[in-house]
Amino acid sequence: MATGNLDKQKTIDLRKKHVGPSCKVFFSHDPIKIVRARGQYMYNEKDEKYLDCINNVAHVGHCHPDVVEAGAKQMELLNTNSRFLHDNLVLYAQRLQATLPEKLSVCYFVNSGSEANDLALRLAWQYTGHKDIITLENAYHGHVSSLIDISPYKFHQMAVAEPSQHVHVALSPDIYRGKYCEDHPDPATAYAENVKDIIEQAHKKGRKIAAFIAESLQSCGGQVIPPVGYFQKVAQHVRNAGGVFIADEVQVGFGRVGTHFWGFQLQGEDFVPDIVTMGKPIGNGHPMSCYFNTVRRIKKTKHTFGGNPVSCAIGLAVLDVIEKEDLQGNALHIGSYLTQLLDDLKKRHLLVGDVRGRGLFIGLDLVRNRDKRTPATAEAQDVIYRLKEQRILLSADGPHRNVLKFKPPMCFSREDAELVVEKIDQILTDLEKTLGLQMSEAVISENGHTKRKVILQVM
Repeated sequence: MATGNLDKQKTIDLRKKHVGPSCKVFFSHDPIKIVRARGQYMYNEKDEKYLDCINNVAHVGHCHPDVVEAGAKQMELLNTNSRFLHDNLVLYAQRLQATLPEKLSVCYFVNSGSEANDLALRLAWQYTGHKDIITLENAYHGHVSSLIDISPYKFHQMAVAEPSQHVHVALSPDIYRGKYCEDHPDPATAYAENVKDIIEQAHKKGRKIAAFIAESLQSCGGQVIPPVGYFQKVAQHVRNAGGVFIADEVQVGFGRVGTHFWGFQLQGEDFVPDIVTMGKPIGNGHPMSCYFNTVRRIKKTKHTFGGNPVSCAIGLAVLDVIEKEDLQGNALHIGSYLTQLLDDLKKRHLLVGDVRGRGLFIGLDLVRNRDKRTPATAEAQDVIYRLKEQRILLSADGPHRNVLKFKPPMCFSREDAELVVEKIDQILTDLEKTLGLQMSEAVISENGHTKRKVILQVM
């Protein structure tokens, strides 16, 4: 039977019947049926167009013709496991390594970000001979058992919300709503000292640290940007304890941050992780992933299909498109423009507490009260559902589900940014009228210069 010919209700009924209920759909009360996509746009069964602001998997744009062609051509020739010699594997490994610091020279190809992170943990355990892992509050690193253990974002949702004995949870380096905020004189050092304290407490109990793992920028945790210098200080503490530093780039790698190809590079040229994992955007939706490390050997690992010729052909095509279309440059310029538009929103709307991000990885933190930074969870959900009605796809995340997260395909345009911000502006205006929130402005004079002072009022 041809695919895509079922009516929407039949699709819903069959999904409920055969697909596990834990596999959630967006907008569960009225889910969208998507039948095709191109670039930053997705189309439903009625051929209605949706602007995709959240799909970082389709990194260079949905169904990019160059990526599709590369995969199809190689599939016509050969697809087999990576235990045979094939040029695609070594050429792709060489090309990918060229984007990384020289020390990160050894790679393993697998089929998902979860596999890459799981293998990274295995390498850390084998290399150090230690067992304990330090992770961050609200972290998410994958869905396999070893990664659920180190993902507070997930295990806090389960019946038993305590971490495993070998897992230690450090403070998220969040300078907006964390323990050490933007007014702290040195939040990087303060948050790193928390990791040092965890290591010392573990040692007192006779435990040893194998690894510290963190997303280079936290995604599910609420688009958190670590203060510069934090990773260097943490790495020093962890390495002094005999552990390794794992940078998870599954969400934010491949030029998304704009100024750099990898998120960890935002910390400075003097920081190099021991292991870097990557997934999602690496294949533009094709199931593939990889990790690079500074260690030449891991014991007893075999991957039947990781690094197969088709996957590597697709990976090479993704790198070609990023370079040919200057998508990293687009992330920088359009991301800066989108951030500017969102900053302007903040000046007009009390519900906007914070705008943060790099490139095309941006969070809009909605609050009920700016002084207390009270999360506006219900309002965030209202915004994304109203946007959906206007055929714009956005989602909310963070521990309170109040952070609107922007991580669109990298071909996102200036016009796309203007459209989504215009619609959010209208929605926030309506919400604030309903809530009785009002922002007024008064012009004051200071030292002979005219300045604009924002006065916040609750009606």
